[in-house]
Amino acid sequence: MNTWINGRGGGAIDVRDRGLQYGDGLFETMRVRAGRVRLLAYHLERLQKGCRRLRIAGPALRVMMREIHSIAAGHREGVIKLILTRGTGPRGYRPTGRERCTRIVTWHALPPGGDDGGTPVRVRLCATPLGRNPALAGLKTLNRLESVLARAEWSDVRIWEGLMCDLDGNIVCGTMSNLFLRRGSTLMTPVLDQCGVAGVMRRWILATARELKLRAVECRVRWQDIRDAEELFLSNALVGVRSVGSIERGRQRLRRTQFSSADELRARLRLL
Repeated sequence: MNTWINGRGGGAIDVRDRGLQYGDGLFETMRVRAGRVRLLAYHLERLQKGCRRLRIAGPALRVMMREIHSIAAGHREGVIKLILTRGTGPRGYRPTGRERCTRIVTWHALPPGGDDGGTPVRVRLCATPLGRNPALAGLKTLNRLESVLARAEWSDVRIWEGLMCDLDGNIVCGTMSNLFLRRGSTLMTPVLDQCGVAGVMRRWILATARELKLRAVECRVRWQDIRDAEELFLSNALVGVRSVGSIERGRQRLRRTQFSSADELRARLRLL
């Protein structure tokens, strides 16, 4: 792993940094293919939106773009992670308003299974719930403890992902992905107005649905919707689109054999 802090290679993080002390920050995980970041504009738009909502004075867009382009150009395949924190400050929750944003960029090799493969995966329903907070819903903040706890629920390497529900039992997302369900020509994905992360790949899929003659709907998703769906797939920035072949809920296991929409989306992703 290579690291750059505020544009300089290596270095160390001040222990007073609010990202470390309070999770006061945001991050983006970006897929590099052929020396370019896929959906970079979406990543940076989400990051800037998050900075505005958290009132973090982030770096100029041109600074982030120049740094990311430079790192991506030196590699063919891999992952760039960009972290922005509010910066260092005195002890206590209240920001002073004088903090200077800390920018951390790391380069990683592509993880196993990060090749946009079309092999259907096995998923499970997690017991760890997502708490509601409309003020943070959709953002990719540094506070990911709910996902950490949910991911710790299983060690079976055959299970690729776990789905998480809110406190009312609505299925919201995976620990690291967004969920899509297709029934006929309707493509559904959980609405993220109370919790969950609005992924950049989710945004691209919603924008692309019309080209596939699908009607995209954001709505509350229950277990019965999962049972009734003809096709299930998951998405994130690294793996693109992953078809769900089976989903476990306790001792129940549902199997799916239709993957047409996911196949079409994967074909279009290869052109990006």
